[in-house]
Amino acid sequence: MASTLQVDLAFTPASSFGAVTPSFKVLFGEPVERERYSPPAAMSLLDYGWLYALHARSSIQRGKVWQAEYMIGMVRDQVLAAACVRFGLPWREARGMDRLPAQEKHRLEAALVRSLEPVELRRALKAVTDCLVDEIEHADPALARRIEPALRELGVGKTGHR
Repeated sequence: MASTLQVDLAFTPASSFGAVTPSFKVLFGEPVERERYSPPAAMSLLDYGWLYALHARSSIQRGKVWQAEYMIGMVRDQVLAAACVRFGLPWREARGMDRLPAQEKHRLEAALVRSLEPVELRRALKAVTDCLVDEIEHADPALARRIEPALRELGVGKTGHR
């Protein structure tokens, strides 16, 4: 529409009409009981964060600055999604991220990439890796203690400079 108002219409058989998430609201019709989607385990999200951090580091080292920026953002997205799960907020498609407590969002601001210069990419990678370690600590403290040294090492550049 010219006003940018968006109207979403969906159709489903009556036998499938029902809530699968807590945000589902029935305006009319008779819903059926459906199995609710369960939030993922935080570690299933954070596992990908580790992988993306590895790719970010190698992208920086190879001079693939756009790929590095993308991967740093992917780590940040996984950490934010895991924080949403921890706080009982919608985790998919950033739907709950703005409702996270201010301190949770604030700690990830440092992980925003401000330029494509390798030194800046390394700074943002270190910041997002610190946030990843913190979020793993919430999900699995024993695992966090075991892998923290390796994760922290990701924030170190090829020459050893942070």
